[in-house]
Amino acid sequence: WETCWFKVELSIPLAWAGREVHFVWESDGEGMVWCDAQPVQGLTKEGEKTSYILTSSLKDTEPHSLTLYVELACNGLFGAGKGSMIAPPDPDRRFTLSKAELVVFNRDVYELLMDLEILLDMAQFLGEENQRSFQALYTANQMINVCDVTDPSTFPAARDLAAAIFSQRNGESQHTIHAMGHCHIDSAWLWPYEETIRKCARSWVTVVHLMERNPELTFTCSQICVLWQAQQFEWVRSWYPRLYAQIQDFVAKGQFIPVGGTWVEMDGNLPSGESMVRQFLQGQQFFQEQFGRICSEFWLPDTFGYSAQLPQLMRGCGIRRFLTQKLSWNLVNTFPHHTFFWEGIDGSRVLTHFPPGDSYEMHGQVEEMLKTVKNNKDKGRVNHSALLFGFGDGGGGPTQKMLDRIKRMSDTDGLPRVQISTPDRLFSVLEKESSQLCTWVGELFLELHNGTYTTQAQIKKGNRECERILHDVEVLSTLALARSGMFQYPASQLQRLWRLLLLNQFHDVLPGSCIQLVVEDALQYYTEIRRAGAQLQEEAVQSLCGDLLRPKAGSTESTLVLNTLPWERTEVISRTGPAGTETLALVTVPSMGYAIVREPLLPAQPVAVRKQEDGSIAMENGVIAVCLDTMGRLTSLRLVDSERESVPDGCYANQFALFDDIPLYWDAWDVMDYHLETRKPVTTLLKPLEITLTGGLRGSVSFSLRIGKSSTLTQEIILDATCPYLRFLTQVEWKEAHKFLKVEFPVQVRSTNATYEIQFGHLQRPTHYNTSWDWARFEVWAHKWLDLSEHCFGVALLNDCKYGASAHRNVLSLSL
Repeated sequence: WETCWFKVELSIPLAWAGREVHFVWESDGEGMVWCDAQPVQGLTKEGEKTSYILTSSLKDTEPHSLTLYVELACNGLFGAGKGSMIAPPDPDRRFTLSKAELVVFNRDVYELLMDLEILLDMAQFLGEENQRSFQALYTANQMINVCDVTDPSTFPAARDLAAAIFSQRNGESQHTIHAMGHCHIDSAWLWPYEETIRKCARSWVTVVHLMERNPELTFTCSQICVLWQAQQFEWVRSWYPRLYAQIQDFVAKGQFIPVGGTWVEMDGNLPSGESMVRQFLQGQQFFQEQFGRICSEFWLPDTFGYSAQLPQLMRGCGIRRFLTQKLSWNLVNTFPHHTFFWEGIDGSRVLTHFPPGDSYEMHGQVEEMLKTVKNNKDKGRVNHSALLFGFGDGGGGPTQKMLDRIKRMSDTDGLPRVQISTPDRLFSVLEKESSQLCTWVGELFLELHNGTYTTQAQIKKGNRECERILHDVEVLSTLALARSGMFQYPASQLQRLWRLLLLNQFHDVLPGSCIQLVVEDALQYYTEIRRAGAQLQEEAVQSLCGDLLRPKAGSTESTLVLNTLPWERTEVISRTGPAGTETLALVTVPSMGYAIVREPLLPAQPVAVRKQEDGSIAMENGVIAVCLDTMGRLTSLRLVDSERESVPDGCYANQFALFDDIPLYWDAWDVMDYHLETRKPVTTLLKPLEITLTGGLRGSVSFSLRIGKSSTLTQEIILDATCPYLRFLTQVEWKEAHKFLKVEFPVQVRSTNATYEIQFGHLQRPTHYNTSWDWARFEVWAHKWLDLSEHCFGVALLNDCKYGASAHRNVLSLSL
């Protein structure tokens, strides 16, 4: 990620007067040309940007000598992987400057070659059964006959032959493709956050200069695909103010179109409901402040699935249109629509469009236009679709060559009609044609990348903890403000912390599909949120309950207990006594409130813990009764009042299992269905089950297992007085490679559907594999719980930092 600077002194020969002059630069590292201390052109060989136009026609009055600077990064468009794109970066990789030249560009030859390319592609891809393919082929042949490459005076006649083909118009019924320039830039992926700032500048300055030469060009500004996230705009505003001012100018002209509506292109599954609301809130506020408008389209083309709650959140944030294309990556089933209404769990609907070319990185070629029409699954219902053209993921964006291809195909018989368009123009037409569209209800589940629900456990844990911390800070700060007008609500501090959390929810960071440098940055951001959040929480508590925290003479020892959840809770807490020892207390705290605990409550029935002759241990608290074998597995879990047994005969719950994890390609992203065939129960005992707390307010037991060759697992199982659930505190020292650890809970419940918590609601998924759509969900995501219930009885599995889960037949499984 080092940067090298080159000073380039140019002297253009006088003999080149009237000629188009380019500065050509080819290297396998990304570069940017600077002139007069401003960035003027991105240079990326992989993105077909290897020249900077010095003049389109050299005049005597123009300077013939000038100095440029080239900033060259030691990384390519897709980072610096060792051996393959998704491999870890190679710290010893060398980058080479292979060409630095001052050249005359022959525009006539270029235009002639572009004509021939389109004609030959028409001949090839329209097929032998199509008359136009032969017309294109014979026209190309005539052009070759007419053209003498040594005599430029023959070029116009050859180009006239091509123009005759391109000017033959389409009929009115022809499909219309709405082409939009586009540049997908991942905020972090195979490169760190800091490198993304430079990627934005390289890509956007190139687009700005492309717009200056092509005023018809529209560019939908997106983070990695079609929508530009607010975070990236903020980076450019801070680091490249003059470029940002140019962008604002083109936004006002309607050419540079910010779309998206969120702070970053977040993961579409794992962020909490409140986090998703904040993504829209921060994004829409930024767009309103900077560009005078909010986004009416939500563009999220490259995340790994889409929660069924998103339509309601979109509509609540002023968005009624949605674009993505990621479901074209489905490994099993082909999604049946490209244009449809998507309905969320509350009935909210948004008009949704998947570009039928199944890509956000088109190059404007004939083959792509024909695929867009042929592949469209809603023919007859709508006659318009999107095509997003430009290099992406690592940035780059559209090129002049892409634009010149599209111009030749704008209205040519035999090809779909292609027009440079905008998101609003496309969706406005689709809305008029929407009466026959189908409706898809529920989640848009991506049948790929299921491993991202579990990869990088520390990132998953950091996200969940920081979401909880910011929730508690806001609750307590709001209560403090309501109680005292003297309290200063920490709005700016909270916005800073929220933006750090939202940044880490980017769809290659929270899923864990990023390089180690990005993981380290993300964990540092979580550490900062924890530190600053704890301080803000302490300040709110002091303001809210400060007088209660100050001991009064003669008063008995007391504890202040706060409840930031919206229901009354009775729980066992641990508190520090006068001598510094930990003591337990049973307390009741009202909803969104606090209680002073002086005399702890006494449970109706204390916890009883008994060791059996066979080494197993039984625990009971009057609500539930459990029995565990020497390996910590549940052999019985009963509701005391009903005597209903939850664990089937001969089965073990809390059974750890190890699977091979060798996907086809995307290592950090995927777990394949065939991993289920490699299940091995974890049975190597390091320390057998033993009692650690003997009962009363709390009973607990613990044990240790060896996992695989060199990993260990230690677990404490806790039952508190009056508590209707059993807690498992699990610590894993993980040293395995290409292995997948899960914990399983077979339950005596029969249901064809399991219920999973999602953002502000829940979702049911089948527990069987009847169809390919069912078994493609062998590994799914959930938030804090999944539940398997039948009439009058059920079992739920809760967690504090996990997302990967499954429920097949009667086995609930949590991916660790």
